[in-house]
Amino acid sequence: MKVEEKKRSITVAPFECAWDEEFRFRETGRGCITFEASAHNDVTLVFREQPGSQHYHYKMDNSRHYIVILGSHRNKRLKIEVDGKTVVDVAGIGLCCSSSFQSYWISIYDGLISIGQGRHPNNNILFQWLDPDPNRNVQYVGLSSWDKHVGYRNISLMPSAPQNSILWSQIECAYVEPDGAGGHTRKQESKDGLDQRALANFLENWDFSDSIFVVGSERKVVPAHKVVLGSCGDFPFNLMMSRPAIELPSVSYPVLHSLLEYIYTGSTQISEWQLVSLLELSSQFKVKPLVMYCEEIIGCLKMSDAVSESSKKIQLSSGGSQAHQFYYFPFKAPLNTQKIEQFLVNGEHSDVNIYVNGHGLVTHAHKLILSLWSMTFDKMFTNGMKESSASNVFFEDVPVEAFFLLIQFMYSGELKVDIEEITPVLVELLLLSDQFGITALQFECCKRIMEFLSKDSCPTGRSSSTRANF
Repeated sequence: MKVEEKKRSITVAPFECAWDEEFRFRETGRGCITFEASAHNDVTLVFREQPGSQHYHYKMDNSRHYIVILGSHRNKRLKIEVDGKTVVDVAGIGLCCSSSFQSYWISIYDGLISIGQGRHPNNNILFQWLDPDPNRNVQYVGLSSWDKHVGYRNISLMPSAPQNSILWSQIECAYVEPDGAGGHTRKQESKDGLDQRALANFLENWDFSDSIFVVGSERKVVPAHKVVLGSCGDFPFNLMMSRPAIELPSVSYPVLHSLLEYIYTGSTQISEWQLVSLLELSSQFKVKPLVMYCEEIIGCLKMSDAVSESSKKIQLSSGGSQAHQFYYFPFKAPLNTQKIEQFLVNGEHSDVNIYVNGHGLVTHAHKLILSLWSMTFDKMFTNGMKESSASNVFFEDVPVEAFFLLIQFMYSGELKVDIEEITPVLVELLLLSDQFGITALQFECCKRIMEFLSKDSCPTGRSSSTRANF
């Protein structure tokens, strides 16, 4: 193994592995490594609880570990192994190049493994996989090879942010459990240990509800949230009422539940014989993706002469490929994220006014959205104190510009400011994101800072030797 310039460039010989204390996550089970690699095939990274030796080989490892292999099977496939067992084996993804160095990044966050190309983590995602039994103790990264030399350079380790495009969709159903009365209650934590709430928490939940459905001849009352419903359809809210009621006397509860479940979680199941009723209800409220799925399935059933009275369950999902660039926003389709962002601009359906003492009103916001992103806000609005019922909330000693950017991020999933250098606002935003526990925004701020530090030429005259690479 040849090492040059303090591990900025490493050549790993066949069946060897490079380990170092510098190749260690700051937080166990969570971290991201960025690097450039040149190889004919089998760029192999090992994620382990403790470092191995130079002559370590993962095929003989008995301890818990993850393996990511780029260019496996003679540079044809991407593989992921867990404790020696192959869990992912897909063709044509993350292939290698021996004539030049290619940039890659690999992130682990509580068992969610994300792999991408390029210098910037969370951009150009190639593949993601979530371990159902995550190893939260991995913290060392080994740079390895198979039967040919592999060159590594520009190796950096940084914190990892949760990849919401898969993470939220995987944990949403785990958050919801029956309450014994046909409704649902929320758990405080998911099976993946995230100390945050998912949108599925709010399915038929009275927390922050500002509208209700009255359904069926039994007049069952079902709570809902205008900011969620309004982002995916056209619902007749009576703005004169504090909690408007939508009367549906001819609709059965299971059909309404399927509609709401689809909106709040992105998928639902319903019996074949109820498909027509679900189509009529989703058409009434203009939930267009669900209308399309119902029409498509009904058309297929008619073509196959299926019995319409069947109790067979049909799965309806907004799904889609997860192996593409994701956004931080925790809501899934069919919700229209542009509409949700617009609700912040126009204050529609807002239930809390945010003030900063000495400045005045910052924005009209929605407790549900703030609580999705931040447990600090969630506890503020649900702890039984005055903020739980108050429509006005006041903050002291908060930088106003950075605070508004933080709130704006929670609605758009993007840092909507052109910051090309390390400014006081960016530093204030980083501190605020830590204060309110918004990990994704912390990561975004850190990424901006690292991009600035890693520029080849800096306006202050610093040389490129100050770049944050090993």
